[in-house]
Amino acid sequence: MDVRAVAVAGRGLVDPREPVFAADDEALLRGRSVFETARVYGGRPFRLDEHLARFAVSAERLGLPGPDSTACRELAELVIGACAEKDLALRLYWTGRTLVVTAGSIDPQLETQRARGLRLAVVHWATGALASAKSMSYAENMGAQDAAIAGGADDALLVAHDGIVLEAPTANVFWREGDSLVTPALQQPILAGVTRALMLEIAEQQTVEGVFPLARLLEADEVFLCSSIREVMPVASVDDKVFALGPAAHDLQHALRRLAAA
Repeated sequence: MDVRAVAVAGRGLVDPREPVFAADDEALLRGRSVFETARVYGGRPFRLDEHLARFAVSAERLGLPGPDSTACRELAELVIGACAEKDLALRLYWTGRTLVVTAGSIDPQLETQRARGLRLAVVHWATGALASAKSMSYAENMGAQDAAIAGGADDALLVAHDGIVLEAPTANVFWREGDSLVTPALQQPILAGVTRALMLEIAEQQTVEGVFPLARLLEADEVFLCSSIREVMPVASVDDKVFALGPAAHDLQHALRRLAAA
């Protein structure tokens, strides 16, 4: 993400090149910090209430005091107002000591990927205790994504060692079986995605949540990922299995954009 504006609680807008975290902050010493990512459409953060609620839950999971939601909103307004673009990626960081909000550009390659579909590589995954929190200890997730990309894929599909489908490193996964949508349940060590919840809310199909083996996903009629920045992203392949870009991802993407524009 190309960061265009940065704001810090107690300081306001700062130069994006200026340091904002102290060298002795536990965010840097031990990775004890949380973040949240939301998309901004036309200058308005989408589903910000839900993102701030999850931000607080993540902080609690790490034993941090809750971030000040009013300060989060004020800083978000500052960075959005400082950008000429109004379709942005908004990120919030909280270390228990420092609250930072940034706004950056949306990757223009996302629409190219949406048109052709993502290529996923299966990565077998041992989840940690913080798998369902958005902590800034994301090195393992990024390592899985890097390994998939190095193998020629666009992203990873994380699968437990017993063959159960979990999620992607930065997105939730859905697939369509006939007229039904299927997704891993939150009882598993996966992130409670804000966009995931939106998909369950707006989908016209029956939705099924549960514990599913990779073999079931590979028999699906269509597969897609969802996340705040990438929105609804169809999947063209998982390892050697090829999928058609189906109607569910297309319809849900358009429904999401209609809500964002409302």
